[in-house]
Amino acid sequence: MSGTLNKVMLIGHLGDAVKMHYFDDKNCVGRFPLATNETYTNKQTNEKVTNTEWHNIVVRNKAAEICEKYLNKGDKVYIEGRLKTRKWQDDKGNDRYSTEIQCVDFTFLTTKNDNSSSVMPENQAPQTSAAKPTEKNEEPNDLPF
Repeated sequence: MSGTLNKVMLIGHLGDAVKMHYFDDKNCVGRFPLATNETYTNKQTNEKVTNTEWHNIVVRNKAAEICEKYLNKGDKVYIEGRLKTRKWQDDKGNDRYSTEIQCVDFTFLTTKNDNSSSVMPENQAPQTSAAKPTEKNEEPNDLPF
């Protein structure tokens, strides 16, 4: 195969509210942490073990504004995007690196009336694309556009 692929698909819970950053040319970026869990049973102790992995999610412009409006800490969401590593310098001048998920599509999996983070049936999940936002089965007054 001569091509390459950089694709990430995650289902997890928001660890914090979406933090927005606005720029002079009316563009914006939203950032939030997403937690994914791996659960297994330790065969020696028969104990249930859960490991949590944290991911830095970055979403842009209109999609970022939709995420800020509709997503809250603890909400469950499906994220699709690509990995990107940024190099930056800390306050001491040391090179640092951050790996982020550049979100291109997302689907809300928690209903507005459900704060327990349960998954909605697949045919009822509001779906939103970073390129073309839509939401299914919502009241007309609740649409983000």
